[in-house]
Amino acid sequence: MKSKSGICFVACFSFAALLLGQTSKGISEEKQAIINSVETHRAELVDLSKQIWGYAETALHEFKSSKALADYAESQGFRVERGVAGMPTAFIATYGSGKPIIGVLGEFDALPGISQKASPEKEALHKGEAGHGCGHNLFGPGSMGAAVAVKELIEQGKLTGTIRFYGTPAEESVGGKIYMARAGLFNDLDVSLDWHPGAETKAGAQSSKALVDFSVEFFGKAAHASADPWNGRSALDGLELFTNGVNYYREHIHPTVRIHYVIKSGGDVPNVVPEYAKVWMWVRDSKRSGVDEVFTRVKQIAKGAALMADVKYKVTLNSGDHEVLVNRTGGQAMQSNLELLGPITYTDEEMAFAKKIQAATGKEQIGLDAKIRPYEETKENPSGGSTDVGDVSWIVPEIRLRVTTAPAKTPWHSWPVVACGGMSIGQKGMAFAAKALGMTMVDLFQNEDLRKKIRAEFLERKGDYVFKAMLPDGPPPIPKETE
Repeated sequence: MKSKSGICFVACFSFAALLLGQTSKGISEEKQAIINSVETHRAELVDLSKQIWGYAETALHEFKSSKALADYAESQGFRVERGVAGMPTAFIATYGSGKPIIGVLGEFDALPGISQKASPEKEALHKGEAGHGCGHNLFGPGSMGAAVAVKELIEQGKLTGTIRFYGTPAEESVGGKIYMARAGLFNDLDVSLDWHPGAETKAGAQSSKALVDFSVEFFGKAAHASADPWNGRSALDGLELFTNGVNYYREHIHPTVRIHYVIKSGGDVPNVVPEYAKVWMWVRDSKRSGVDEVFTRVKQIAKGAALMADVKYKVTLNSGDHEVLVNRTGGQAMQSNLELLGPITYTDEEMAFAKKIQAATGKEQIGLDAKIRPYEETKENPSGGSTDVGDVSWIVPEIRLRVTTAPAKTPWHSWPVVACGGMSIGQKGMAFAAKALGMTMVDLFQNEDLRKKIRAEFLERKGDYVFKAMLPDGPPPIPKETE
């Protein structure tokens, strides 16, 4: 991979000219049509988001959520292909023909164990069940709203080309987009777009962390833990030696690396030497190459632990995300449309709701951040999490967006995000995202020069790196009860 430091795709050209002069002339007829379409379909999109919020289905179980989105796409005139890339809940909805082909990504999976009512106090809707703590109930419908608005312009002859919505399951685990990428489903796109719920509104200028998701199993020999422990070989000993080794290794890794794990199995009862133990681990770094280096060392630690405990071991790759390949040219196009739209406005009741959540989570009661953030410089080593959008971004130029759907500084992947996703705060962010995505897609359809500049930056940043999905051989790990 080539270094990003030598790339000069900054503000070297005037985006006022590049985007058809719209920053100086105001919102074009086509962009106003996008805004109008989102408002026309707003009630339908809100209903979709509420349905998916209520279903709260986890990775590869999103049957109702996927069906709701796919059925809606069909009702709007899209051609829908379901069950793509070997995943029953993955689908592609297409309208139009020919080039350019512009894609937009939609997610809809929930997180386990964080069910919550649409309330500013922590209170489970269904105790112990899943909830949309990352706002994916908004993500899918918001992207769908943009796709429908663009489809209407193609239908009216005001845009030429193809709009394609990707229903992408299992982002929170498994990585549905990685399997779709391996199947070549993004290969013919000119540009792809996505958005994500957040606590700020800004065009995507930062990458993410690359990740490898794997399991390590240890296989020993059972024996009575008191009467004849010398006849046993403890798989749990192997596991503990492994995790201790990894934790000692932390002193010698780069500050950008993150390692976290959970023990899935460590024996059944204390008086039996455990013959089986399993740990599930993730390794992250800001670059895929860094992840590969740490993963190699961690596998050596597993081998050493097994030798010390005199047990057998097995390392199983589950999946892995690439870091996002940032496209600043596309990001600046998105930024121009955010500034055309202006900030989201909130009612006093919505601000009060947000402040109650901040009070409940021990945060400063500052409410919601409505500002359009300026376009940031791209950091070499970003903080934050990982996403399978990263894999798409190494195949096709990706334009990213984050929109406020929850209060500032509140914890993500937790109940406050679930609460806001089920009421008007999240729904306003969803509608705003649909407009911003749709308006940026208008630029992409109309402006060939913009597409060429986006592509040129993509090729420069990608360099000679050849994308390969970090996946085990074989089909996606479809849950047995759904086969």
